[in-house]
Amino acid sequence: MSVRRVMGTETEFGISVQGQSTANPMVASSQVVNAYASSTLRARRARWDFEEESPLRDARGFDMSREVADASQLTDEDLGLANVILTNGARLYVDHAHPEYSTPECTNPRDVVKWDKAGELVMLDAARLAGAVPGAPPILLYKNNTDNKGASYGAHENYLMRRSTPFGEIVRHLTPFFVSRQVVTGAGRVGIGQDGRDHGFQVSQRADYFEVEVGLETTLKRPIINTRDEPHADPDKYRRLHVIIGDANLSEISTYLKVGTTALVLAMIEDRFISRDLTVDQPVRSLRAVSHDPSLKHLLTMTDGRTLTAVQLQMEYLDLARKYVEDRLGSDADDQTRDVLARWESVLSRLETDPMLCAQELDWVAKLKLLESYRERDGLDWEHPKLQLIDLQYSDIRPDRGLYHRLVRMGRIDRLLHDDEVVHAMHRPPVDTRAYFRGRCLEQYADQIAAASWDSVIFDLPGHESLQRVPTIDPLRGTKAHVGELLDRCDTAERLFAALTR
Repeated sequence: MSVRRVMGTETEFGISVQGQSTANPMVASSQVVNAYASSTLRARRARWDFEEESPLRDARGFDMSREVADASQLTDEDLGLANVILTNGARLYVDHAHPEYSTPECTNPRDVVKWDKAGELVMLDAARLAGAVPGAPPILLYKNNTDNKGASYGAHENYLMRRSTPFGEIVRHLTPFFVSRQVVTGAGRVGIGQDGRDHGFQVSQRADYFEVEVGLETTLKRPIINTRDEPHADPDKYRRLHVIIGDANLSEISTYLKVGTTALVLAMIEDRFISRDLTVDQPVRSLRAVSHDPSLKHLLTMTDGRTLTAVQLQMEYLDLARKYVEDRLGSDADDQTRDVLARWESVLSRLETDPMLCAQELDWVAKLKLLESYRERDGLDWEHPKLQLIDLQYSDIRPDRGLYHRLVRMGRIDRLLHDDEVVHAMHRPPVDTRAYFRGRCLEQYADQIAAASWDSVIFDLPGHESLQRVPTIDPLRGTKAHVGELLDRCDTAERLFAALTR
């Protein structure tokens, strides 16, 4: 009924070792994660608990065989790479060749933005700490999605949904939304095609890397709709929609609208509110065509015979969402739901008039405006290598070097958050999900936490021959309201476990 639901983001950061073009990215990523863990996590470092993970379970009703799965899909195997849980409830680890930060579970778009931005600060500290090791070269991190040499790395979203919602309905209504959503959420990219060899600018960093409409893979044959069925919650009640098609956003408003509008569309799908046929012909081809046209004039062919631009298709979803919120909530709609609707409408109306009117809010427009200023000043064609360097520098997470941060300081990018609340979120979890229990336990009882995951905390307690698992299967339990007072009065893990199991 609103933008509120359990959700979060996962971001793989681009990585390079300054002066070492042949450096092993897995080694460098491990150095980054281990440096942060060694500096900030006291006592014992809890391992990640893989027991409840099932990455090969498909929402279409089957499990993929491990024998045919690509190695990148086997995320339930402990490969010995750096992998830690933070006191803010987040996960910091090495995902193959990249350091990755997964936010704790949040319940609203603004909190997702806050803990997502906190991840940038965590990564910034981690890179600085890794580079401070005597003799170590500087390690640079980028919040982007491609090296422009053919490789892409993900910025994923996760949304908890009702298990009762037919997966076919999710595919039907969400596919055209994702094809068109990039006009709001794209991060912008210099180069066309997976290896960027064709010259020009496009809206999305990820669009050229998607090859099928529906599938389980995340690194090969990337699908618009990912079918991984790994709920990290009660599987009889919930599914976790694993969204792999988004870009890594630096703009707070881009991220806010990305998760806020998607949450509204998911609510409409769950409540079977969408009666219009919004399906698009050839979704994969349409996805790329929209991205390749920053003028936003490309016409999508709908299966009902209409032709719409991506902005107009987004307006169809906006119109439905407004009616849905009015029908189900009326004047009781919460502030964030009203704000998401208002910002969505404002952005779409300006994108239709002139995309450059959104340069204060949307990553791809801000980046394009910056690039055009260099092109005009220096007479650069799109094939000039300087433009790809500017593209990369936009995503540099260092405040003194990143061009996004420079635009913020110049007042040319709008923000939602204050610096102090982002810093706070680096070390403190959300108070209204199970992340609160996980984060507080890591902070208070670090030397007695053997392992943890999204749905468990495992204690190693004196007097117990085996490890003691505390399930956290319900994402909305373990909150401050639920266990805050208990954690405040239990000064040892033994007392907490006794109270929980009494």
